[in-house]
Amino acid sequence: MSSAEQYLKPEVIQSIARLDLRAKFIVEGFLSGLHTSPFHGFSVEFSEHKRYNPGDDPKDIDWLVFARTDRLYVKRYQAETNITGYVVLDMSRSMAYTYRQKLTKFDYAICLAAAISYMMIHQQDPVGLITFDEKLRQSLPARSRRSQLGNILAVLQQSKPEGETRIGDNLRQVASIIRHRSLLLLMSDLLTDPDEVIDNLRMLRYAGHDVILFHVLDEAEVTFPFSGSVDLIEPESSDHQVVDAAGIRSDYIEALNELRERYRQECFALGIDYVPLDTSMPFDKALTEYLYQRQARF
Repeated sequence: MSSAEQYLKPEVIQSIARLDLRAKFIVEGFLSGLHTSPFHGFSVEFSEHKRYNPGDDPKDIDWLVFARTDRLYVKRYQAETNITGYVVLDMSRSMAYTYRQKLTKFDYAICLAAAISYMMIHQQDPVGLITFDEKLRQSLPARSRRSQLGNILAVLQQSKPEGETRIGDNLRQVASIIRHRSLLLLMSDLLTDPDEVIDNLRMLRYAGHDVILFHVLDEAEVTFPFSGSVDLIEPESSDHQVVDAAGIRSDYIEALNELRERYRQECFALGIDYVPLDTSMPFDKALTEYLYQRQARF
């Protein structure tokens, strides 16, 4: 395992108390592993210099050129970062689950949301936040100013996973709230009817939005590490069933793999990036998928 991966492991992130420091830690750890990557300087690509004119941003002045020529030049870029993003976060009760990981699904998603918000604001891209369970709970309009990160982190810090999952109804409301074309970063365990989720993802794409779907599961929901008789409890309805773990493991894993594959195929057909994650994974996988999608906008 590389040092960057070790740096990004969830159990390391969990040891940092403050969410703003977690976000910074994740992003800096991620970027430290990109020195040989096409994402080095991923925001925009340098094109050429032009003479400085009143009204140009002084921070774009190339001081090395000034030192050589005694003239002010600014860097011109091929594409400015102007994508508008919204983190759409599932905060239903099922997201509170963890079996043996340091972070619950909700903790993991919050860290990922904070890190992506940190990256976007650092690149002066507007980013907003929408949280939901059985209904929309919080909605912050997209902004690019530095204070927006504090606003987003304050909402994330105060959010608690409770209530039922009603992704379909909420995605329809999201579409009615966000009128202009945006990048929607949906983070959920998707423990609901996949037909309803897919139908509403299709609606978002028809409305002109780009979508990345982060499917966040607990490590135990992916590997099913249980043995003997297990009392499985549905977290939102409290229904439970006692099963023989060894007897159902292969069927369970097959069903989960089929579900993930269905999402992958449906999302591919719709032009949506599908990112299957579990809470044991370093955050760099999710961030890399985010950057691939982000670069594709230009």
